[in-house]
Amino acid sequence: MAEMGLESFRFSISWSRLIPNGRGAINPKGLLFYKSLIKELRSHGIEPHVTLYHYDLPQSLEDEYGGWTNRKIIEDFTAFSDVCFREFGEDVKLWTTINEATIFAIAFYGQRPRLGHCTPTNCSTGNSCMETYIAGHNMLLAHASASNLYKLKYKSKQKGSIGLSLFALGLSPYTNSKDDEIATQRARAFLFGWMLKPLVFGDYPEEMKRTLGSRLPVFSAEESEQVKGSSDFIGIIHYLTVYVTNRPSPLIFPLNTNKFFSADMGAYIISTGNSSSFTLDATPWGLESVLEYLKQSYNNIPIYILENGRAMKHDSMLQDTPRLEYIQAYIGAVLNAIKNGSDTRGYFVWSLVDLYEIEGGYKLSFGINYVNFSDPDLKRSPKLSATWYTGFLNGAIDAASQDITQLRDNNLSGSSSV
Repeated sequence: MAEMGLESFRFSISWSRLIPNGRGAINPKGLLFYKSLIKELRSHGIEPHVTLYHYDLPQSLEDEYGGWTNRKIIEDFTAFSDVCFREFGEDVKLWTTINEATIFAIAFYGQRPRLGHCTPTNCSTGNSCMETYIAGHNMLLAHASASNLYKLKYKSKQKGSIGLSLFALGLSPYTNSKDDEIATQRARAFLFGWMLKPLVFGDYPEEMKRTLGSRLPVFSAEESEQVKGSSDFIGIIHYLTVYVTNRPSPLIFPLNTNKFFSADMGAYIISTGNSSSFTLDATPWGLESVLEYLKQSYNNIPIYILENGRAMKHDSMLQDTPRLEYIQAYIGAVLNAIKNGSDTRGYFVWSLVDLYEIEGGYKLSFGINYVNFSDPDLKRSPKLSATWYTGFLNGAIDAASQDITQLRDNNLSGSSSV
């Protein structure tokens, strides 16, 4: 990372690794691991950007009260966050509370085979049409609780910032019809406004209230004040842009994991490519439109793009030109958005190295550095995209440059491992 010139590294702290039972005793080995990682990053001039929750709920809390479907999670998550702020906060200035809160609630509390709390064949432990919104509500309250704790107890000394992250699809009407335009507005309300309206304005979108009625939890006046303004920034995770229509159509991951949510939204998604693997045609204008929408609709709240990248088959060659072109185009879109006034403050490529993906396992890879999983030493070799990104970070390559041939030739003649 230091050789590439990375300025920041985003990673998640495992609640179960740090506090195995969810509350109580801290695991000293887990504590040492994260302290060592953070110190090593800082010693190389790399800023840690830490996510507190990335889907790994301690099993004991799930067994005890159902995890995110129960308001007890708010107190436990806040206590866990307190430990992290206390132990790591001197060296961490950027905190994200919950990863992809919207899609976490939709996919994990919807009808999701292997992953979900309630599946099509076994709904004895859940109720998808209710729990999606209950879990999302509790995430907002837990985020607000942790954020308020940080600001009261740590911010004045540690000088950090705290935010929430969302999965952000680019959304565009499928046709020029009024119905498709209205469907796209509904989709924005459900996919963006669901979390952002409370965070910025203190309550859920009117479209959701009208559609869901009593299925949508209600904020008390005190809770509304706690949630409103609790994010210093919004982290967005963006890979693809989709078309929205008012007509029933094939759905795209991850919205097809929860038929109740899709029906509630009343808007249907048409993909622009092979949506099951995220290997879509690059649509950088979609990310630019997301940033413009957030600027105009949510008071130009500060933005960090926490994930953006392109999947390819893991065993593909190191010459990953489609990934390079994707990253180059999307960085260019971010630059355009900033020039137009978006308060976008950071961009993270997903991912630094090949790794295990929830949907694709080891078959698909987003890494800009190749990992040989058959090698006991897990040898790592930079792909063409890593070479380009290194040059970009060090000012040797312009984001708008289209000359990739020389990079490809250099990468072939001088491949190294990291």
